[in-house]
Amino acid sequence: MRDAPQAHIGRPIRRREDPRLLRGEGCFVDDIQLSGALHLAFLRSPLPRGRIVECDVKDAAELPGIVSIFRMEDLGRMDALNVNPILPLQLEPPYPLLAAERVEAVGQPVAAVLAETAEQAQDAVEAIWLDIDEDDISLDQPAAGQSWTSGDTEAAFAQAAHVVSVDLHHPRLAPSPLEPRAIAVAPKDDVLTVWLSTQTPHRARSELARILNLSPERLRVIAPDVGGAFGMKASLYPEEVVAVWAARRLQRPVRWTATRSEDFLSATHGRGLRMRGDLAVDGTGRFLGLRAEAAAPLGHWLPNSALIPAWNAARILPGGYRVDAVEVSTIARMDNTAPVGIYRGAGRPEACTLMERLVDKAARATGLDPAEIRRRNLLPPETLPCGTPTGYRLDSGRYAEALDRLLASADYAPLLAERKKRRAEGKLFGLGLAFYVEPSGTGWESARVTLTESGAVVATGGSTQGHGRETALAQVAADTLGLNPEQVTVRHGDTESCPPGIGALASRSTPIGASAVQAACAEILSRRVKGEALPLTAELRYDAPHEAWGYGCYLAAMSIDRETGAPTVHHVSCMDDAGRLINPMMVEGQIRGGFAQGFGEAMMEALHYEDGQLLTGSLMDYALPRAADLPPLAIHKMETPTDANALGTKGVGEAGTIGAPAALLNAAIDALSPLGVTDLQMPLTSLPLWQAIRAAETEK
Repeated sequence: MRDAPQAHIGRPIRRREDPRLLRGEGCFVDDIQLSGALHLAFLRSPLPRGRIVECDVKDAAELPGIVSIFRMEDLGRMDALNVNPILPLQLEPPYPLLAAERVEAVGQPVAAVLAETAEQAQDAVEAIWLDIDEDDISLDQPAAGQSWTSGDTEAAFAQAAHVVSVDLHHPRLAPSPLEPRAIAVAPKDDVLTVWLSTQTPHRARSELARILNLSPERLRVIAPDVGGAFGMKASLYPEEVVAVWAARRLQRPVRWTATRSEDFLSATHGRGLRMRGDLAVDGTGRFLGLRAEAAAPLGHWLPNSALIPAWNAARILPGGYRVDAVEVSTIARMDNTAPVGIYRGAGRPEACTLMERLVDKAARATGLDPAEIRRRNLLPPETLPCGTPTGYRLDSGRYAEALDRLLASADYAPLLAERKKRRAEGKLFGLGLAFYVEPSGTGWESARVTLTESGAVVATGGSTQGHGRETALAQVAADTLGLNPEQVTVRHGDTESCPPGIGALASRSTPIGASAVQAACAEILSRRVKGEALPLTAELRYDAPHEAWGYGCYLAAMSIDRETGAPTVHHVSCMDDAGRLINPMMVEGQIRGGFAQGFGEAMMEALHYEDGQLLTGSLMDYALPRAADLPPLAIHKMETPTDANALGTKGVGEAGTIGAPAALLNAAIDALSPLGVTDLQMPLTSLPLWQAIRAAETEK
């Protein structure tokens, strides 16, 4: 083909997306110019539950610039959003576009206002008279659940020398991408063009078409630059459906950009799961049996992937450890709050934190070093691939080697000596270890590659929200076709010009999406060998044969001020194995970004409701980590290829959110263990730590 001076896969090539974004030349949904666009605003419920007595829009409709005000009865009957039934559903999932007779959560849209300006729309929202008869009728009910069993847990617990137990409550989190939810819709010639800040443009198109009873050919969905998502933009929201419906009804462009407060109130939240587990251990520290339960909140309606956190939190157990007897169950319940969906990690951090807390308790019960008890129970590489107790497949890994290499790189022995020294001085200083696995999603992605004399154009069915996808896919295509990355153009996020795809979910875009690109390039090469002339186009759907499971471990060092409870994280080290690395520099960026969010959950972030009212509805009340809050992070990497996809790659985007919280929680408990503290809950802010210190000292 063409001369390529060196391979590009595995090189730390700078992201081609960055110069344009750094110059302020990005194009986000709110930047889309639509002549004569109407601005959409929503009247939202101030109460968590109750019957709508009256919603009087007369005065609001007479204000300047108001074009239309719609209630649910104006929209007519529509289909509900599809929900991934990864767990057996026990009810018909609700999908209220606007509240009809009742409101079921604070922030639920009740009426939609269309006006010539955003200010006029908001003025009209404030002029609507809404009377709600608040009541105690709750949505609290199970929506889905499942159980898994393997081996004889009764016998395992009967013969155990030690049984340790853990109860955990993960804080509810606000994903908080830099760009809030946003949509712009332009009707023209019976076709609706929709610019949407989304992780799943093709799914958004198909769901919009089905809900609105439209032919998919009459909808084009474009995801331009997307300023972060983290799972919050994986689903189609009621507000977005209303925007498209209104544009079609009024035959005028419509736009809506959520405020930060609207995202706090009505976008999907993350985490919030309660986890409970018991681990049976023999006298040598071998794990015999595990019993675990996960309980996940859902909110008042179910987004596409609502059941994924509850599913992952259970089915991932016991992670990378050998436990022959397992009983695991999970349940997902609705309630009168904002919807809860996938958030970077989506059940993986919950499974990891439960298991790693149990392992640390087992180490304390047996008198073993936390590293040693992990080493004794991690699955050896010769047993992989193997089935898990919950019926899934671990593909490849060198688990104990990763742990040992982390301990050597992080100077574990000197850290133990440092801990001993500080404790002798009366200081509260602890170390926390955590081992994690990261399943990277299953299924398919598609790619279309066109090779010309001057280069190649790659169109992917996936999408990107800052991942550097254009850079990585260009590297894969360049290596396969014998080009330089500069000769490869990558297109994504447009349902008209790109083939169908699932989207950027579950750290699957590189393992599955890039494998699709490689397969399309390989088809072109095969046809060239047969003598076909340029230009050549190959389009295909790639189905991954297995799920790829990344893995790794984290070590954190933390001290806690005895007088104030203020924690200081001195250092964190990690060892991550994401299989074959396409771009090590971007992998490091993903690890650092995930670590920042994992640190946020562990140390400061939490949404709080009281009597159905959200108390933390702004960044004045909800603490996000800043750059200055983050401790030093030493990143170490291994590469163990997988047979789960053509490239041998594994996901890494969620690694930091999975391993870091467990390590930080273990470090905090280890720091307070000389006082007799055995359990803490996240976030590890100074108040609960101070209270734990005072309670322990009072008991003594």
